[in-house]
Amino acid sequence: MILAIAGVALLFLVLPVAGLLQRAPWSQLGHELVASDVRSALGLSVLTSFLAAALAILFGAPLAWVLARVEFKGKAVVRALALLPLVLPPVVGGVALLLALGRNGLLGSWLEGVGIVLPFSTAGAVVAELFVALPFAVITVEAGVRALDDRLEEAAATLGAGPWFTLRRVVLPALAPSLGAAAALCWARALGEFGATITFAGNLPGRTQTLPLAVYLELQHRPGVAVLLSLVLLTLSIAVLVLLRGRWLSPKRL
Repeated sequence: MILAIAGVALLFLVLPVAGLLQRAPWSQLGHELVASDVRSALGLSVLTSFLAAALAILFGAPLAWVLARVEFKGKAVVRALALLPLVLPPVVGGVALLLALGRNGLLGSWLEGVGIVLPFSTAGAVVAELFVALPFAVITVEAGVRALDDRLEEAAATLGAGPWFTLRRVVLPALAPSLGAAAALCWARALGEFGATITFAGNLPGRTQTLPLAVYLELQHRPGVAVLLSLVLLTLSIAVLVLLRGRWLSPKRL
């Protein structure tokens, strides 16, 4: 009985992929992938997703360390806020970003005063992707920090190593697998982001039109191209999962 239910679940996941593969206009693959609009969307997606992943690690890793090692009042609330984008609808996240960082937002008017305008810009696309990717850095790195052996840091301190030396030579090497897994997950999530990006940054070709937005646009005019672009995203997503090999599921393997 359990195997039958598991088989149904697997079939439910496999059927959409099979549908993409079956409907893909393979003969047009090479021609469409070198088209200028597709190359522009792909290049922009790679750029913004890598920037968002790098920023997610830069800001998420320290927050993960604090959540794993520091005890303070309201810690549960802070963790809930850090992980909120995991369950928040991306469109709602985009609206929230507009209200916070838009021209008339909480910080947007101040940012505009110093010459920084985020909505409907490439930087805005990076911010939208960072918003949805950051929790993956926090949750993955926190698991890695909790799995660290405290005795290694204690031994380094006993031998006279300072905090920065211990961080560079003991902690970071031990955390390298979890940091790598976090970076891969953040990149994949940023690459596939749609709702927050289109709401906060718009769908401007060459500026904010990333690959998922191009898929949505092409689906209305050229469904075959939308399928091909979807296969590109599918391939990249599978590659990330293969590279991770379950590391983000088990802290002991980080």
